[in-house]
Amino acid sequence: MKQKLIWILLALAVTTRGAVADSTPAGPLLQPSAQEAKAARLAAELLSRYHYKAIPLDDALSSRIFDQYLKALDPEKLYFLQSDVDRLAAADRTRLDDAILGEDLRAPFEIFNLYERRVVERMSYARGLLAKGFDFERDEALMIDRKDQPWPVTEADARELWRKRIKNDWLRLKLAGQDEAAIAKVLDKRYDGVAKRLGKLASADAFQAFMNAYTMAIEPHTNYLGPRAAENFDIAMRLSLVGIGAVLTEIDGYITIRELVAGGPASQSGQLKVGDRIVGVAQGTGGPMSDVVGWRLDDAVALIRGTVNSTVRLDILPADSGPDASSRTVALVRNTITIQDSAAKAKVYSVTTGEGQRLVGVITLPSFYEDVDGLRKGDKDYRSAGRDVAALLADMKARKVDGVLIDLRNNGGGSLREAVGLTGLFVGKVPVVQTRNAQGGITVEKNVNTEVAWNGPMAVLINRASASASEIFAAAIQDYGRGLVIGEPSFGKGTVQTVASLDQIARNATPEYGELKMTIAQFFRVNGGTTQLRGVTPDIAYPSTGDDTQFGESSFDNPLPWTRIKAADYSPVGDVAAQLPRLLAWHESRVRRDREYQDLLEDIARARDIRKNNVISLNEAARRKERAVQETRLAAMRAGAGADAGGELSDDGLQFNERKLSKDLAMEKTRASANDVLLNEAVSIVSDSAALKAGRSDMAASALSTHPVVVTAQSTAPSKQ
Repeated sequence: MKQKLIWILLALAVTTRGAVADSTPAGPLLQPSAQEAKAARLAAELLSRYHYKAIPLDDALSSRIFDQYLKALDPEKLYFLQSDVDRLAAADRTRLDDAILGEDLRAPFEIFNLYERRVVERMSYARGLLAKGFDFERDEALMIDRKDQPWPVTEADARELWRKRIKNDWLRLKLAGQDEAAIAKVLDKRYDGVAKRLGKLASADAFQAFMNAYTMAIEPHTNYLGPRAAENFDIAMRLSLVGIGAVLTEIDGYITIRELVAGGPASQSGQLKVGDRIVGVAQGTGGPMSDVVGWRLDDAVALIRGTVNSTVRLDILPADSGPDASSRTVALVRNTITIQDSAAKAKVYSVTTGEGQRLVGVITLPSFYEDVDGLRKGDKDYRSAGRDVAALLADMKARKVDGVLIDLRNNGGGSLREAVGLTGLFVGKVPVVQTRNAQGGITVEKNVNTEVAWNGPMAVLINRASASASEIFAAAIQDYGRGLVIGEPSFGKGTVQTVASLDQIARNATPEYGELKMTIAQFFRVNGGTTQLRGVTPDIAYPSTGDDTQFGESSFDNPLPWTRIKAADYSPVGDVAAQLPRLLAWHESRVRRDREYQDLLEDIARARDIRKNNVISLNEAARRKERAVQETRLAAMRAGAGADAGGELSDDGLQFNERKLSKDLAMEKTRASANDVLLNEAVSIVSDSAALKAGRSDMAASALSTHPVVVTAQSTAPSKQ
């Protein structure tokens, strides 16, 4: 965790968007389609009638949509001029409702096209600065966060903003050791590359941006999903797709293989490797080859995916070969690919105590996934978070662990049903959460399907990015006194969404209208409180690693308020609160002696100061002093993450697609292997809890300051492919 925070500090520099040589449009003006106009009206009908916070689509809501749209397009107030905003407001602020209901989306598309034009103009100026260089002896600074600033009034104001941004990009590369010629080349290529991506935007992109401005003007967690976004959402929920088993990225206009999925067709073929570039895609054994060089990544991915047992042919340019090298054709039979990286995983840690070794199992759950289609079809092997965690708990019982930690950090939620069932693995068949619909009706969601799978000591680890279903689980564990909640206060999302297919509503057989993920209820804890806005408050609190005013439910403009209802009929099943005084004392004693934990506190304080000052120096001497401090911190991490960790994590001033793929993968590996200070401490707390439960209050993990060590390699719940 310390390593992750340092990386955030290193990346505080601001990046730029799009560039072209002149102020001509990056691509043809985008125009709305008839299908998009109809989809907007269908969505409006649903939102106006069935949303939990149903409000009419009128001039008042139009005004909020307008503000949300500009905020989404230009959040840092860098592209539009104040005169643009004034002119657009006069023309469209109270007319976007008419555009939706009248199925005439020209107004929002004109706003989007103006945004593209302004990006081109800003970047035309910015790119012209590269030949002039910069004076880094001047004492000037760049504002980091401009969200609360006004739009620039004049063209000169806008150019001054961009001059400083480009200067900062240049300085980052200079501090990383690059010479002026190399810096100019990197930045010119960067801006040109983003400009090309800007030119590839389609009407679907503009439409989705506008529709999400509409939905989020009502409530933050209601979203429009176009057909492709809807497909990706379904994949994320069921953790499977039909394809070749390769993770792809775009580098220099080429669709490049970043990772091969073990057991997938691409890996099993033995004909592909990381770094190979896909330059063509053909369907079947004899279909024509489509040249995909320069394509958008999602367009190429859509072509490569298909149906089970169908054939796709790929034209491959070998890794590290030149663009004129000979390519080869590889034929693959598509199959169902399980996304194991997003599935529940487990490790067993050993904690040294005064009485020997104590084992703590850690289950990391990235989301509350569920294969809804598999469940509906009666597939006995359908994939779900609860089933996978149950299998991992059975394995841990066999390994005779003394306690279990459920790591829900960065888990944004998922299936409500899975949250209820997974909670039952620890508390049994009891009420887990209450939901209240738009009419005020309250339903108590009770676990009726899962038996207790673990009755020993346990805890839940959360952070600010733990949301929704994660908060349901953590809150229930806390309310029942079943286990400790450790970490930061959670996100504060206390709402329930459902997905409605606009195509089904329109009785349209071909998916073209997309889906609406719509808030239909609010959930409440069994004690009657809600996690809305306030989140779950940990029993043992960690320092906040981010800015709560910028991330979390309370950072939104229009969240639902916190409220309370009557408590459900429930009884605690444990009394972990009785352990808290002793556990807190041991925790505080241990972290005072933990050098890495104290370093983390220093990093957090420094990040807080940077956010408060909201500026970064553009003076080279000042920045070199700052970099020296960062390098000293990184050097201290090398022992825990390998001899080259400092070099891998140093700020090289490059974006992810500007490095060699091997370098990018090495950085990713280094970050993943860095010592997780907060997880280690949570493991020690669970060990302490197990000691107290066993009546060994004098034999805590706090007896020693050494970190827990992994004794069992990472395991993933089994699944069929």
